[in-house]
Amino acid sequence: MRSFVCSLAVAVACIAGTRTAPAETPSTEDGFVKIFDGESMEGWKLAEENTDAWQVEDGKLVCRGERCHAFYVGPLAPMKDFHFKAEVMTTPGSNAGIYFHTKYQPTGWPKYGYECQVNVSHKDPKKTSSLYAVENVSAEDLAANGIKDNQWYTQEIIVTGRRIQLIVNGKTLVDYTEPENKEAFDKNFERRLGEGTIALQAHDPKSVCYFRNLRVKPL
Repeated sequence: MRSFVCSLAVAVACIAGTRTAPAETPSTEDGFVKIFDGESMEGWKLAEENTDAWQVEDGKLVCRGERCHAFYVGPLAPMKDFHFKAEVMTTPGSNAGIYFHTKYQPTGWPKYGYECQVNVSHKDPKKTSSLYAVENVSAEDLAANGIKDNQWYTQEIIVTGRRIQLIVNGKTLVDYTEPENKEAFDKNFERRLGEGTIALQAHDPKSVCYFRNLRVKPL
């Protein structure tokens, strides 16, 4: 009996250990791996400020609140060359973002990597799929491609070497090649490729945005 109890305890411990570090879930798309399970923030780490800005609701990551960034910290991080896809929906007047090649930081706007803008009707003129402050997309570009608030769109980010492609609903809106030996953006922001992770941005209390079906294919 004592032997049986010991064996059972070992089995339970193994199961518990497995749950603390699960493998990512394969996507139905060839080579893509889901990085959000639709049920929890597992695999993600929030900045230390305003953590109530992020919730999981009905299979979606939802941001609504003061500035807070959610950093992917799962087994695919850090990434260098990759193909990222997510479905995104904005609400009127909202602003958010998808950072890549970035690093975890507890407060502030991410210093490292680039930002793919999420913004259809916010006052900032840099609109959805802009490579923020590097190569920007206009409201006219979005309108021409039928991108509206309260409607889901698919955002893709592809990084290969020094090339960055930002694609919305299958249409390439940014195709940028980073110059060799690019200098830092300024003293506050690097904005250079190297390697890093994905981070989602909660921008301000009036901005409510939704993310779902997040997946990555390493290249």
